[in-house]
Amino acid sequence: MYAVEMENVNVYIGNRHILKNISLKIPYNSVYVIMGPSGSGKTTILRVINRLIDVNRDARVEGTVKVLGFDALKKDPYELRRYIGMVFQTPNPFPHMTIYDNVAIAAKINGVAKNRKDLDAVVRWALEKAMLWDEVKDRLYDYPHQLSGGQKQRLCLARALAMKPKLLLLDEPTANIDPVNARKLEEAIVSLKDEITVIMVTHYPHQAARVADYVTIVYDGRIVEQGPANQIFLRPTTELAQKLLRGEI
Repeated sequence: MYAVEMENVNVYIGNRHILKNISLKIPYNSVYVIMGPSGSGKTTILRVINRLIDVNRDARVEGTVKVLGFDALKKDPYELRRYIGMVFQTPNPFPHMTIYDNVAIAAKINGVAKNRKDLDAVVRWALEKAMLWDEVKDRLYDYPHQLSGGQKQRLCLARALAMKPKLLLLDEPTANIDPVNARKLEEAIVSLKDEITVIMVTHYPHQAARVADYVTIVYDGRIVEQGPANQIFLRPTTELAQKLLRGEI
């Protein structure tokens, strides 16, 4: 059994064919990286998994999608998302909430904490997992505008973790932050896989090599290569994969 299974998935938005016969299997407790150039369909794969694709009324999804054992295309999307955390490319903490409340809100909504003691423990755990606790423990009631861009992104990671998801989706989470914070985020991602299955989109080959257990390479909506990360990086078999890993695409 896999955390996510997609079989012959096609996505159409209006007259555009976005994903073309996508099939993949994502093992539990792994970091699974989806790579490819901009516009290749990477983010659309994530949006199918958590049903955010539904927001686009012109979108049509065909094929089989199983997420955490559910038939994801038939499951109530709000129920499905209770098990799925997501961090977007641009940091988006809630500006009107304190650092503490940004993390606590996710735990409250998902029913993770039943009292203030439990809530404090979840907030600390999530901030520690996001490698942010030591930087904010003395200013939990400040607002996120006082944080750097990289700290805001790690706060968003902590918020996603506080809901105690079984699956974490990361859409190019380091694209808009500095290298130091990017490395901290990478360390956090690798440390999470004992507890959570992580699916991460990136177009940085070196980053994928540092964090991935498995890699799928997507180009023009199609999978061109997939497998264990060491196999993909050491012995890519397709010319497209070779060019992408050399940074030529």
